[in-house]
Amino acid sequence: MARLALALAATAATTSALVAPTAKKTVSATALNYDRAPAPEAPTQRARRRTRRSQDPANLAADANESELKRYREAELTHGRVAMLASVGFLVGESGATPLFGGNIDGIAINQFWKVPTGFWPVILLFIAVPETFRALRGWMEPTVPENYFVLRAGYTPGDIDFDPLGLCPEDPEEFKIMQTKELQHGRLAMLAAAGMIVQELQTGNTLF
Repeated sequence: MARLALALAATAATTSALVAPTAKKTVSATALNYDRAPAPEAPTQRARRRTRRSQDPANLAADANESELKRYREAELTHGRVAMLASVGFLVGESGATPLFGGNIDGIAINQFWKVPTGFWPVILLFIAVPETFRALRGWMEPTVPENYFVLRAGYTPGDIDFDPLGLCPEDPEEFKIMQTKELQHGRLAMLAAAGMIVQELQTGNTLF
């Protein structure tokens, strides 16, 4: 009986992070066969369970419902995209290849923003505000009632802001999943890379490129 209870608890714990909570079903004791040993776990199931634990070492998604998981994914994609732009910005900013401001902005990349003329700051804020406003209107529920606070729309796919000027997004669902996975992987790597470059320049005070 202890082995059966352990198997049921493990199954509930691994699936609760992936699906929305549903109504509990009561199961009578007579519906369970205590004389039969639980079926052995397939190797693929064990591997999947280990992968989930390794990808969530802080157990942040243990009690998250489907809406919260979508919000986590939206945040991860957004930060990953910003980090990818930041990583490229380090390279471009320190290479001297940018034609802006007559080449008067130099030095380490983490200090270059403060050298931008203050008259150009509203333009930068505009380039930030417009995409963020569009993303909020497309993906998030209007915060008119407390139930809508920090909740994504039901039909919204995290990260899908309907911006694909080059037509790179595939129409086939399987290919789209592959591209989503690649973006996640590149975004995670870029977050680590950007953090490493920032820390290195803070510590050394020297340019990287």
